Amino acid sequence: MGPTDLTSVLKPTGQAAGLPNAHYTCAETYAAERDRVVFDGWAALCFGHDLAEPGDANPVDFMGQPLLAVRDRDGTVRVFQNTCRHRGMILVSEKRRIGGAIRCPYHSWCYGLSGALVATPHVGGPGQNTHADIDKSSLSLVEIRSHVWRDVVFVNLSGTAPPFAEATAPLLARWAAFDVPLHTGGADCRIAFEVGCNWKLAVENYCESYHLPWVHPGLNSYSRLEDHYNIEAYGVFSGQGTRVYRQLEGDGLTFADFVGPGAEWETRAEYVALFPNLLLGVHRDHAFAIILEPKGPAATIEHLSLYYADPEAATGLRFAALREKNRALWHLVFEEDIFVVEGMQRGRAGRFFDGGRFSPVMDGPTHLFHRWVASRYAAGT
Repeated sequence: MGPTDLTSVLKPTGQAAGLPNAHYTCAETYAAERDRVVFDGWAALCFGHDLAEPGDANPVDFMGQPLLAVRDRDGTVRVFQNTCRHRGMILVSEKRRIGGAIRCPYHSWCYGLSGALVATPHVGGPGQNTHADIDKSSLSLVEIRSHVWRDVVFVNLSGTAPPFAEATAPLLARWAAFDVPLHTGGADCRIAFEVGCNWKLAVENYCESYHLPWVHPGLNSYSRLEDHYNIEAYGVFSGQGTRVYRQLEGDGLTFADFVGPGAEWETRAEYVALFPNLLLGVHRDHAFAIILEPKGPAATIEHLSLYYADPEAATGLRFAALREKNRALWHLVFEEDIFVVEGMQRGRAGRFFDGGRFSPVMDGPTHLFHRWVASRYAAGT
């Protein structure tokens, strides 16, 4: 089955095959999938806390596209193509705070944080900073459509996706009780892994609980396979939840609960993959987001940020030990997944692997993601 023959992927879960090997190993398929699957929707780019203050700028090479996220003087997050309108020079090469304007290091063309071109030194000759043929108003930075939700900066590179609220409506409704302020801190709220796998394998592994008994024995000792349930919303997200979440304790402390979730969330937690590349978890007392940054057909960086209900829990000295304990717990869980996703990546080199099969009962969330990728990919052919 070739990379564009996806008929069997679209069958019912118990009869379907998974995506062909080319979707994990082939540079040409990776590029086509980038355009049809990732760039055509709302993809996660970076965190809002990367842009904490006005003037903060964060350059991201997103699947080969040079992008620049900034917080403007009014506090609004904007995303631009990180390319000067003059000769195409990269404007900002590292994360930093911009005190004045975004200045191109090549010829010093300058842009405001709103993207407007504000200065073109010597463009009309030495000492002549204007020229009739250079219309500044038509040479603003190219702005990429963006949206911020739960501290995640999303981008729609194609510019054609439905509004974010419309595109993600089922998840916004499902988690309406968690539409509350989020607080995060420093290094004890951050985790990053460089993983040798295609980004989709990280999604596929995250959204199912089938592997818990063998890959996460510690977690499975109290949140067993039978305590979990599947979550499926075709075309938007899939994942799994547990009915037996237990609050972390330490030195007589627990994290404060979010204001909003009701009693049904006392022992419930959910973990969903918001398509294409964002992994989310919510609990009564903390939440997390993992942005998957694709770095090629067989490489991904996982950026995780933890969030709490109040500033003291996120940054206060009194909660430092409990915060680190929580971080260490999640670090272990996600570290345990690395050999699995990297092993599946190596397995995709097997020329006779046909995409595999799905458990009709346990693999619904994973197959849902495969179907979504296949349908988006096929729609672009």
